[in-house]
Amino acid sequence: MTPNVLVVGGAGYIGSHLCLALRERGWGVTVFDNCSRGWRDAIGDAALVEGDLRQPDDLQRCLDGAHFDLVMHFAALAYVGESVSKPALNYQNNVVGSLNLFEAMRATGHHRLVFSSTCATYGNPVERPITEAHPQRPVNPYGRTKLMVEQALADYAAAYGLNSASLRYFNAAGCDPAGRVGERHEPETHLIPLVLQEALRLHRGGDPAATALRVFGDDFDTDDGTCVRDYIHVQDLAKAHLLAGERLINGRLRGAHAFNLGNGLGYSVLQVIDACRRVTGQPISYQVAARRAGDPAWLVGSADKAHQQLQWQPTITAIDDIVVSAWRWLLLHSQAD
Repeated sequence: MTPNVLVVGGAGYIGSHLCLALRERGWGVTVFDNCSRGWRDAIGDAALVEGDLRQPDDLQRCLDGAHFDLVMHFAALAYVGESVSKPALNYQNNVVGSLNLFEAMRATGHHRLVFSSTCATYGNPVERPITEAHPQRPVNPYGRTKLMVEQALADYAAAYGLNSASLRYFNAAGCDPAGRVGERHEPETHLIPLVLQEALRLHRGGDPAATALRVFGDDFDTDDGTCVRDYIHVQDLAKAHLLAGERLINGRLRGAHAFNLGNGLGYSVLQVIDACRRVTGQPISYQVAARRAGDPAWLVGSADKAHQQLQWQPTITAIDDIVVSAWRWLLLHSQAD
């Protein structure tokens, strides 16, 4: 029988790519989203239930009388800076909203969940690469909200039999290689789309000297002085969700589990900018700004556990290939605008 999946937050960046992967697999897809930070046109022909995690009645309306083999939860507020300036908003959505979801699932007999988590639960790294055994000491409210949800999932597994897989992403990047869905944030804070927006400005005839692109710190203890991060293509993230979901559905994952998702490869900010120059052919310039508070020099994860237990292996790992997919989507989207 074809699995039926509820994708909470499916109109966002990662959720929309997951919806695409589910539809290509032939699975049934229903999206629950308030579309405040997602896009209705990103979910294709999936059914949409408009609602808010913070409203238990909305969740009950979605789940009551329905049968979903699996729930996937992407509906978090994910801006680190906003989590610092507006912690109440983040705790209400990310923590209270998640608990509302778990209670609605419990009340309606749904007991399988894939949770979109983050490497931000680890905080400042004390080992290289970061494994799932690394201490979880988040340094911002965003990371703390995700850790609280992971802890709640462990308790719900023990008390209520809610089986879950928490997938801790490193830096999600890239877009559907065919350009069908992409990365749209307002405001945009991720490095690759910011660099490519500058490349698009130059592509349209902009003055290289007028760049507003900023590099936050060039004096880190890395080879070129800029931060090193582990970039994982969003299509590979979607594949990991499918593999985790299959194992939850067939009973091979029981209890609460956590997996890192990354390439195990680190690219510095300047290496990313160089890749964007190569891909776009544009002479991208930047300004050096002060370090951001709490930015570690190096964040690279080990995904050995996901390789071994989920049989997951990323396929788009070279930074140029990741950038190519993002640049293709940006050019298509800018033409549509």
